Amino acid sequence: MVRLRYFIICLLAGLSLSAHGQQSDSIRFSLLTCAPGSEIYSLFGHTAIRYENYTRHVDVVFNYGMFSFNTPNFIFRFVKGETDYQLGITPYPYFEAEYAMRGSSVYQQVLNLTQEEKENLLALLEKNYLPENRIYRYNYFYDNCTTRARDRIEECITDGQVVYPDSLSGKSFRSIVHEFTVGSSWDELGIDLCLGAEADKTISKRLQMFSPFYLKYYASNAYILDKRGMRRPLVLEETKIVDVEPELAEPGFVLSPMACASLFLALCVLMAWMQWKFRRIWWGWDILLYASQGIAGCIIAFLFFFSVHPTVGSNWLLILFNPIPLLYLPVMVYKAIKHKKDAYHVVNLIYLTLFIVILPFCGQEFNLTILPLALGLLVNSAGHILVWNKK
Repeated sequence: MVRLRYFIICLLAGLSLSAHGQQSDSIRFSLLTCAPGSEIYSLFGHTAIRYENYTRHVDVVFNYGMFSFNTPNFIFRFVKGETDYQLGITPYPYFEAEYAMRGSSVYQQVLNLTQEEKENLLALLEKNYLPENRIYRYNYFYDNCTTRARDRIEECITDGQVVYPDSLSGKSFRSIVHEFTVGSSWDELGIDLCLGAEADKTISKRLQMFSPFYLKYYASNAYILDKRGMRRPLVLEETKIVDVEPELAEPGFVLSPMACASLFLALCVLMAWMQWKFRRIWWGWDILLYASQGIAGCIIAFLFFFSVHPTVGSNWLLILFNPIPLLYLPVMVYKAIKHKKDAYHVVNLIYLTLFIVILPFCGQEFNLTILPLALGLLVNSAGHILVWNKK
């Protein structure tokens, strides 16, 4: 009788362990990293979490990068830094087809999680997906689809922590952005005009993980260290689950930003020479020039003073692009029409000279396109001074 009881207990224990093993093997979580696309919002790639349950025939993707352009005041809210993203759930076949159609390959890193950690991760994702939790305030560098995926994976490991490899040295927010804007010079210029000196500070490996492919790199070489001192790799295996050729980007503007800026400088020199030759200020040119400078200045000033986007509040380009030329423009035109001297151009000449001199020393990396733009404005003011001296 004792032997019979012992046999039954062993049999039940074996069945329990077998069922537990099947349950554990039936669930798999993976970190998905999607290659960049051609649109500006997809230039840097994307990150998501794939959940597979073989027993229940579930294969879905948890995606923290869902947003809608149809949101009221989307452009204004985006510029101000108040864009809301949300967690969405997409059947994997749809997710795969979407990225295959746009020409973006997808890389899968299967996570080496215990059964308890898998259950924890699923619970965290399901909690995040509740209507009251799924929407979050997006922050490009500090709280985005990539950092959210990383944080949920780390949170599910309650019996230890994820240890990442040594930080890649010499990386900044701007340098990482530039790695993904190669070949998109106009997009790079637009981003550079907005980012300030803070974007050029060296950042830690944790901050580098705002970028999907940097998280992919660190995850590949990370391990989980439990409280008993045992370690296991964070990633079990890596595969390329969507392997496609990138779509050919539609031809953009034929001239690069530097070419356009150089032509602008040449035009400013030509206009200054012609005004000096004919001893006449062409105020229509001033309207076009300083209105454009002032409008660009209004955008940068708004970002500097009102936007909550990271790093834009330390932008030294506010010296060059600010609303002052636009505000002063009516007075400038009035004096030109009345043939009166305008001290603005003397002040502007000195001001722009100082700006160009301090460029290398202010701690901010400037797009080289800025130099011919500043020189063009300087030449225009110098032209006004030469005209009045000739008179």
